[in-house]
Amino acid sequence: MTDPNQAPPAWQPNEGAPTSAYPVDPNAQYAPVQPYQQPGTGELGQIRSTGVAILLFIVTLGIYSLYWYYKVHEEMKRHSGQGIGGGVALLLGFFVGFVMIFLTPAEVGNLRERRGLEKKVSGLTGLWNLLPLIGSIVWFVKTNGAINDYWRSQGAQG
Repeated sequence: MTDPNQAPPAWQPNEGAPTSAYPVDPNAQYAPVQPYQQPGTGELGQIRSTGVAILLFIVTLGIYSLYWYYKVHEEMKRHSGQGIGGGVALLLGFFVGFVMIFLTPAEVGNLRERRGLEKKVSGLTGLWNLLPLIGSIVWFVKTNGAINDYWRSQGAQG
């Protein structure tokens, strides 16, 4: 039995004390703290020529768009740790492609905004596709330009 007038050892909590009042054991061994990686500090994406990409869209009858969605979303996910990633983008592009015309510029704009840059594009950018042909070109020029500008701002060459 312990003496009720004697204080408990420093590493034991006082009876009825809240958990935040527990003293820290100075002899305890703790795991090292892992350095925090800020979002947007992963590997950089590739800068893609807008003109070459449009040509590839035409030559492949739109199949290049699936590759483009996959690569752009995968690079954004690897870089920032956020977003849908390439696999989901590929599936959405294949099965419900119209979703991607809103989702892609939204993710590009959010990526830019998280790094303190002007958004330049958003989900509303997808509305350009309501104009036949020319709207799709404007959409792609704006979206691809915004992601290329982002990669350049982070130090990518190309």
